[in-house]
Amino acid sequence: MQAKLLAKSSQKQKSSHSKLTQTLSIAKKILDEYSLCVACTGRLFAKKLDLSSHEQLGKKIYRLLQKNEPNKCFVCKNFLLKTSHFVEKLIEISSEYEFLTFLVGSILKPSIVDNDDEIRSKFHLRGIDSVKTDFTNQIAKNFSSKTKSQIDYLNPEITLTIDLKSDSYQVKSKPLFLFGKYTKTERGIPQKEKPCSNCDGKGCRTCNNHGICTFDSVEGKIAKLVFDKFGADQIKITWIGGEDKSSLVLNKGRPFFVKVINPKKRNVRLGKKITKDKVVIHNLYPIKQNPKTSFPFKTKIQIRVETENNIIKDKLKPIETLVKNTIAVYDKSKRNKKSIYTAKYKLISSNSFSLFMTADGGLPIKRFVEGNDVFPNLTDLLGTKCSCKEFDFYEVRLV
Repeated sequence: MQAKLLAKSSQKQKSSHSKLTQTLSIAKKILDEYSLCVACTGRLFAKKLDLSSHEQLGKKIYRLLQKNEPNKCFVCKNFLLKTSHFVEKLIEISSEYEFLTFLVGSILKPSIVDNDDEIRSKFHLRGIDSVKTDFTNQIAKNFSSKTKSQIDYLNPEITLTIDLKSDSYQVKSKPLFLFGKYTKTERGIPQKEKPCSNCDGKGCRTCNNHGICTFDSVEGKIAKLVFDKFGADQIKITWIGGEDKSSLVLNKGRPFFVKVINPKKRNVRLGKKITKDKVVIHNLYPIKQNPKTSFPFKTKIQIRVETENNIIKDKLKPIETLVKNTIAVYDKSKRNKKSIYTAKYKLISSNSFSLFMTADGGLPIKRFVEGNDVFPNLTDLLGTKCSCKEFDFYEVRLV
């Protein structure tokens, strides 16, 4: 048994010696023609020799070939010898971010890639890491060690990019998604915020990259909360329906989804009820996936209607025919169908009444009242011109 082990060990040593001899032969040809740093030299042969430290292997090759290390590398221009500098830069720009996983990317000058390809092609060097792959691997390995985080190639919490073309660095974090509801107890607050006039909502210095400059709407108040809590750049809200500036949103509120773009904080505790002036945000919490683009929902709405002609209570009875009826909504050449499930009315004066109904979400309330490409509508149904003075939401429920 011992003899067999000694024989295997001897064969392994001979094989390693043979590989090293072949390596030195090819390395001499390369280094006679090109000036390569020890890192690039080692990179060309590390996999063949099953070694992990490219720089140490490169130094060994130079020592065995009795060559002096060059001042500047033909391929990497010596940046592979300065990985610690790049790692420190990445640690600096990511210091404000909470993350457990990351990915490193790089942008190199085309000449660097071309020079690397030239040598690998000319000397038939296959199955080795490119200069870009080696660079990002070395950076990622060292960054992981220093920050106690893990490399994730599929779904990293942050992505770090080193741009050697412009000598710049960038960090972007994976979006977060939130779900919550809001109530609005005062009229005069719009649902959506106007985009920054300087960048049209794309994000610039004027708006601090937020895309909005003021926070006077429901969207603005949600945005202000998210910016303060998560340190995000921007938010994108998926609304479950909408309301007028003059509308109230009451009871359990209107659901909404938020995409939090480039958040610095990920583990944030949010209260069950957060009041922002007359807007209250309820039960805002993180969800795992990006929400769908559209959601079926139902609403309970109270509408105050005024009529051109005087009207009595008995004249409002045709409203009852709307229940479980199909409402056709025309937008250009498109026809959508909505349903009304309950409808109750109350006369307020000789030319106004209140309508409380449950309907499919997305029914255009003002058009339904006034008769603008919505059939049936209140104006036709009651035989007098109707106008919508205001409408409030008492329930918005996903179905």
